[in-house]
Amino acid sequence: MKFGVIIFPGSNCDHDAYWTIQQVAKQPVTFLWHDSHDLENCDAIIVPGGFAYGDYLLPGALMRNVGLKYVCKPVHVRVESADTPFTNTCREGEVLTIPIGHMEGNYFCDESTLAELRRDRRIVFRYATPEGQVTPDANPNGSLDNIAGICSPGRNVLGMMPHPERAAEPELGGTDGFKIFESLVGAMAEK
Repeated sequence: MKFGVIIFPGSNCDHDAYWTIQQVAKQPVTFLWHDSHDLENCDAIIVPGGFAYGDYLLPGALMRNVGLKYVCKPVHVRVESADTPFTNTCREGEVLTIPIGHMEGNYFCDESTLAELRRDRRIVFRYATPEGQVTPDANPNGSLDNIAGICSPGRNVLGMMPHPERAAEPELGGTDGFKIFESLVGAMAEK
């Protein structure tokens, strides 16, 4: 299996994601330039953080944080759905500690989209307390319904705000983020 990490003007954490895949997950990985038409036989593509093209890959949008300030700190996210390729090593209700780093992390969508996300169990992560309670105080950016991550209808695309690559090794202060990479590697190996 081979991973690709997309690089584009304004991307960030691309090298962090590359390092995590290569050095921590021990998987082959390559950088892919954003306008290249050659995916170099990659089986999984990582689109790292960034702001040059906006965050419009899944339903809804990421808006400016409620406090209109950049926020960078570890947060707690509760796993809402463990039946995705990104969370299959987790259990529903498990609380992970993963850092955020954003100015535009406030997830918003209209009511019909939110109803669809809830109905189809596509909300994968919610900001929560260390005990797993979803409360307004646990929400670092004002995201609707404390949403920290959603998946596509086919459950093969995940969009999330916390940066799992920043919590993949003990030297970084925690390894909860590696569970997402570990889940993905395991899911790809099963195919």
